[in-house]
Amino acid sequence: MFENIKKSSNYKWYVFASVSIGTFMSTLDGSIVNVALPSIADEFQADLKLIQWIPLSYLLIITSCLLFFGKIADTLGKTKVFSWGFIGFMLGSTLCAFSPNIYILIISRVFQGIGAAMIMANSSGIIIDVFPPSERGKALGTVGTIVALGSMTGPPLGGLLTGMVGWSSIFLINIPIGIFGLLGSIYLLPKEKVNKFKSFDFLGAFLWAIGIVSLIYGLSLIEELGITTKVITYIAVGVLGLLLFIKIEFKNNDPLLDLELFKDPIFTTGNIAGLLSFVAMFFANLFMPFYFQEVKGIEANHVGLLMMAFPLSMAFIAPLSGTLSDKFGYRILTTTGMGLMALNLFALSKISATSPTPLIVFAFGVFGVCMGLFQSPNNSSVMGVVPKPKLGIAGGILATMRNLGMVLGIALSVTLFSYRQKFYLDLQVQEKFANALGDTFFFAGFIALIGLVLSFTRAKETKKIKVNVKGS
Repeated sequence: MFENIKKSSNYKWYVFASVSIGTFMSTLDGSIVNVALPSIADEFQADLKLIQWIPLSYLLIITSCLLFFGKIADTLGKTKVFSWGFIGFMLGSTLCAFSPNIYILIISRVFQGIGAAMIMANSSGIIIDVFPPSERGKALGTVGTIVALGSMTGPPLGGLLTGMVGWSSIFLINIPIGIFGLLGSIYLLPKEKVNKFKSFDFLGAFLWAIGIVSLIYGLSLIEELGITTKVITYIAVGVLGLLLFIKIEFKNNDPLLDLELFKDPIFTTGNIAGLLSFVAMFFANLFMPFYFQEVKGIEANHVGLLMMAFPLSMAFIAPLSGTLSDKFGYRILTTTGMGLMALNLFALSKISATSPTPLIVFAFGVFGVCMGLFQSPNNSSVMGVVPKPKLGIAGGILATMRNLGMVLGIALSVTLFSYRQKFYLDLQVQEKFANALGDTFFFAGFIALIGLVLSFTRAKETKKIKVNVKGS
């Protein structure tokens, strides 16, 4: 049966469906968790500074591991690493569900993040591998729809499960999905030739992880401690680790991060613009459930329904945007998406405790249009300039930038939000929250503007990067 499927002309879509299960599961998990954060905070009596580490630890470990698993996949095979990712994700989900306190939950999210990193690092590479260039934008655009479906299902399902069963159920829902994904990856995905294992850049992997973790942890401490010796030390260690990482990658014959890829301006600017889009987006993504519940007094199950505005609009726009990018190019679509995001964030900077809820929901839906316009063409442009032998590491880089954007978005928004709240101490709690949130959105608008400039000014087309023989 499976051999006949592999010989079918539609085999690429079977591969797409199998990969999409992993994409759906990881995005479902992210959107479910955000809606449940207020409930988890209430049960464990945790403040925002601690609660932020539930999404942050997950995203941080993903960001630290994506390059590692992208590189490993180029040797062991993308399918094998992708399959093991489901096992790790299900194990982490089980540990999360039965966590007795907030600290065990945060640690369990680390295990979940390792599995997610194995899946995310190889999803784009597997899809790009089986689709011809003429259909690449369409395929990645449809991935955007899967992302939207996962995000769309998460809020109402998370609100319903949290309200009726409890927050533990939002992690257990990953188990049956993960089983289907694992079976699909074993029986449907292409089997790749295992390359001879060369020396691995363990020092580079260590420096990258230390650099990212130290930098983000230092940024997260600013709100609580201010600019102190401890904070400066963490940030300095992070920056130094990343600088040393870049230095040794230039000299390494088989680097973890192939810097040859960054010689192409489309690859470089596309990755940076993608990072900035997620930084700006996560300024809103983290705080909207708190705004609806704490300021507007809306129950968790209803908040989940309101937050569907984002994935619903993205589900409609993403495949259309991907198809259009195949015909007309990516620049006009990515620039429009980032421009709309900037305008939307500046408009939301006027948010208050009395802002009409339908208007806020509409604005949140506009974010889905922005991301739908931007992500599919941007991802297609980035992966389209990468030679086939380097798709694994390129997919890892793309996913790393995406998750690094999420991590930075959470860390910077919480720090800025907490700092701005101190300027409104004489206001009522709801107005203080809304005013600080508005200031946070205003700052995020400038981040989106930088992404707009990058999207507009980058080159229209380039030749594929030559394969670095030493690193392949």
